[in-house]
Amino acid sequence: MNRIQGAVLAAVLAVSTGSAAVATAHAAERPEQHTANSELASSFSKVTRNSDWQLTNKLKLNFPSFHTEGIAFTPDHIFLSSVQILEPTVKYPTPQGGYDRTPGKGIGHLFVMDRAGNLQKDITLGEGDMYHPGGIDFDGTNVWVPVAQYRPNSSAIIYRVDADSLQVHKQFEVKDHFGGIVFDKQTGHLVGNTWGSRRFAEWSNTGKQLKTWDNPNFFIDYQDCQYVPNSKMLCAGVTNLPQTPTAGGTAATYELGGVALIDLKSHQVTRDVPFQKWSTAGHVATRNPFKMSADGNHLTMRVAPDNGDEGNGTEILTYEATVTN
Repeated sequence: MNRIQGAVLAAVLAVSTGSAAVATAHAAERPEQHTANSELASSFSKVTRNSDWQLTNKLKLNFPSFHTEGIAFTPDHIFLSSVQILEPTVKYPTPQGGYDRTPGKGIGHLFVMDRAGNLQKDITLGEGDMYHPGGIDFDGTNVWVPVAQYRPNSSAIIYRVDADSLQVHKQFEVKDHFGGIVFDKQTGHLVGNTWGSRRFAEWSNTGKQLKTWDNPNFFIDYQDCQYVPNSKMLCAGVTNLPQTPTAGGTAATYELGGVALIDLKSHQVTRDVPFQKWSTAGHVATRNPFKMSADGNHLTMRVAPDNGDEGNGTEILTYEATVTN
């Protein structure tokens, strides 16, 4: 068998076993991307509360972007997940049917842009009460997107979107609200976090649940995460904490932002740091969409905390910092 025949056979076998997405993930990743990702864990381990993050760019999006959730960067595109609320959820006086609130109504969007932020396609995702996209991850070939009910202890669909063809694949459904997902390139498994990131689950790429565990950390609620070699994930998020009584107490909360590195083998948080930079609309920068890359000890963070109807509209903010030992 020659080299070409062998490559064709390998591709056929990958498709026939339902693992094409896993088999092609590494091949599609450019060398420079792999290098940047490999450096990220060690570089982030040097970040402290005193790291000097500088805002270096604002990219305003000139289309209705609604309530932004997750972001991913591919060589050719920017992907942004967002929920358009048509009818807000309303909390029940007492739980009904295992739910603490009504389902509400909405539309789930996955916006596809060029690298300059120009909208190229608006992909609608979701079914029925599952209309809330969460944090997303790019594995080198596909963008993974969870779309859940907008309430805890509910249900979600896990989608796989080909980053080149933009073809949408409904991968599987799960019984809980999962608001974020990463693809572990070392195992070929998916890891998702529930409402408030209080629990994690790990699945095969066909949806077989392999394990679950509680989040040992209560610092922030993770909103958007990304895979980091080897078998780690980097997550950012926010929590709302009460002010002092003289500043309004529980009725006047402030947003605490932060970033955390999690080991997917030990399930432990190996480093977490606060991040208190603010958006045009006054949100903490890590409120929702987040991704980070590294070039040696130089870190670049891209976030999009503001909704389309706030402040100056949704802006993709770029922060940079150089860390030292």
